Amino acid sequence: MTDNKTYTTRKRTRQSANSLQIKDVFTTICKTDLKVECVKEHKFHPKRKWRFDYAIPEHKIALEVEGGVWTGGRHIRAQGFLGDMEKYNTATLMGWRVFRTTPDDLYKMATINLLRQAINEDYQPEK
Repeated sequence: MTDNKTYTTRKRTRQSANSLQIKDVFTTICKTDLKVECVKEHKFHPKRKWRFDYAIPEHKIALEVEGGVWTGGRHIRAQGFLGDMEKYNTATLMGWRVFRTTPDDLYKMATINLLRQAINEDYQPEK
């Protein structure tokens, strides 16, 4: 007879191991196709709780997935729009290049090629 506590612990351990193996598809695409490390939900500001949907920190490239374009989601309502403006402008001042896409376009070649071009043309400030 198995102890219920032991079974629960084993189940949780197995679930934790499985969740570590599950990778985000977009970060995997970046690693395999673009040969860069992409981080999901990257916290970029030292004080604010702002996060980028996806970031390539090595190149200071961020990708924001703007949901609710056709359904009146948070990003297009006044408060959400203004908050996003503050976040994006602050990120730009910190040297980040912020690109925006929709959920429908996230996995399209146009988005991957945009990031590829941004990586290849890594910004070099004039001296």
